Amino acid sequence: MALKVIPTTKDELKKLGWDYVDIILFSGDAYIDHPAFAMGILARVLENHGYRVAVVPQPNWRDDLRDFKKLGKPRLFFSVSAGAMDSMVNHYTAFKRLRSNDAYSPNGQPSLRPDYAVNVYTKILKTLYPDVPVVIGGIEASLRRFTHYDYWQDKLLPTILESSGADYLTYGMGEKSMVQIARFIERRIGEIDIPLEDKLQLKQTCFLDSRSVRENPSFSDAIFLHSFSECLNSKKAFIENFNQIELQANLAQPKLIVEPIAENYLYVNPPFEPLTTKELDEVYDLPYTFLPHPRYKNKIIPAFEMIKNSITIHRGCFGGCSFCTVAAHQGKFIQSRSRESIMKEIKVLSKLPHFKGNISDLGAPSANMYKMGGKDKELCQKCKRKSCIYPLICKNLNISHKELLNLYRDVDKMKEVRHSYVGSGVRYDLLLNKDGFLSEQAREYFQELVTKHVSGRFKVAPEHTEERVLRLMNKPSFALFERLKVEFDRIIQKAGVREQIVPYFISSHPGCTLDDMKALSKNSVLKGVCTEQVQSITPTPLTRSSVMYYTGMDTQTLKPIFVERRVNKQKEQKSYFFKSQLKK
Repeated sequence: MALKVIPTTKDELKKLGWDYVDIILFSGDAYIDHPAFAMGILARVLENHGYRVAVVPQPNWRDDLRDFKKLGKPRLFFSVSAGAMDSMVNHYTAFKRLRSNDAYSPNGQPSLRPDYAVNVYTKILKTLYPDVPVVIGGIEASLRRFTHYDYWQDKLLPTILESSGADYLTYGMGEKSMVQIARFIERRIGEIDIPLEDKLQLKQTCFLDSRSVRENPSFSDAIFLHSFSECLNSKKAFIENFNQIELQANLAQPKLIVEPIAENYLYVNPPFEPLTTKELDEVYDLPYTFLPHPRYKNKIIPAFEMIKNSITIHRGCFGGCSFCTVAAHQGKFIQSRSRESIMKEIKVLSKLPHFKGNISDLGAPSANMYKMGGKDKELCQKCKRKSCIYPLICKNLNISHKELLNLYRDVDKMKEVRHSYVGSGVRYDLLLNKDGFLSEQAREYFQELVTKHVSGRFKVAPEHTEERVLRLMNKPSFALFERLKVEFDRIIQKAGVREQIVPYFISSHPGCTLDDMKALSKNSVLKGVCTEQVQSITPTPLTRSSVMYYTGMDTQTLKPIFVERRVNKQKEQKSYFFKSQLKK
């Protein structure tokens, strides 16, 4: 039976009459029982499969470690996550300055999690309870599962399994893999030496093992990467590793990946297939309270305030931007909820005291990819493309916005809804090219989006104006933004609505020079446009941009590219843009 509240303290366990817990989840975030937060989802999914679950949010690692001891040993395993963000991205700006607040902490309080939180939490647990398995996951673990470049130490680091001492790592979205590993550990309680072949059956899971499969005919198609030490000695080897990792991540049927490290091998098992609509609905239909845990009474958690009136309609992104971690974590294949599940969540939301009838975002990583995918699934099984839309839209891709339009209209008919907005970014290269709209339906969608679902500011991300930089970003020509602005201006003028188009840009991306930023700021198309959204690049692990930043090479051609690594010059690239805007 589902609990009203997942326990977080010993007193809460006593009230439930529990004398043991199966799984204890540690997180660097405040605990919010909401499907927009991974800990909320995983706790409810594991509970739904019959496990007793407890959560320890933001444990104090500086004192006598009482937070790590208070619930004792779990029957099966500890799970560790840094939270919704990599802890280093959470703590530091792109210029490596400490942030003054944390959106995922009560009242925005900073420093409630350590740097490299997965490592810190896991080492403490392995010291206190060396015989209890630790399973790590979430963004920080997922994107650091291979040898990776760490921007904050400015060097290559080994797999986080090596640095943390964890037993297993589940990467990507963890609903299926966490249930799988719970069953796996439960079946093997007391076993000392688990056969390698059994571990290799754990989908979407990584582990270290001293045994090799190189001579095992059952795994003859396994991909062997360069070792960690080889990557330290050769930037080309590091690029070759990344290209292979990225290729496998974009395949419908990826292979086992093996990376040697010292006397061990890192095994990265292939992922589960993307969730079906039915499976995704089941995840979102679980009995969440849609609220922060009661322990945060009278405290504000900024991240919750931002999403509390929003609805996630799908997962994944096939855009393939070089700097983005969405596809690396959620996958490039779109997984969409049914309209019924979305509307059911809205009915639940409408009963909460903070809901006043306005949905702040009916969105996803890219707001307008709902229900999109390959027309011929057999062609998708063979495809090796990183992006389905760059440099050209795949002819096999269904880019119809019909399902999304129908969703918007059905939601707006609900008596509980006064207005639904789309706050997520829109991929306008799914709507038009430099000559105009790709179809009448694309025109209809854009018209309805702008006139009915924009709350004053229409957010899009051209990222840059210069073609050479855009190519390295895997972003379309700025000519598309020019056309978008023409169509946007025409619609708002005809409709008589007051709205702004807000483009997002990135400075200091590999390949971007100060002259490129000067050209961006002087682009005539941006005259009169709200252009305060400029962010200096943060090279995060397992992105093509971070590999280019570290190596100084184009990962496709291996030719040298300019990389601005000097913080004062990075600041100049960003500040020059703003100074130029003030002169206009």
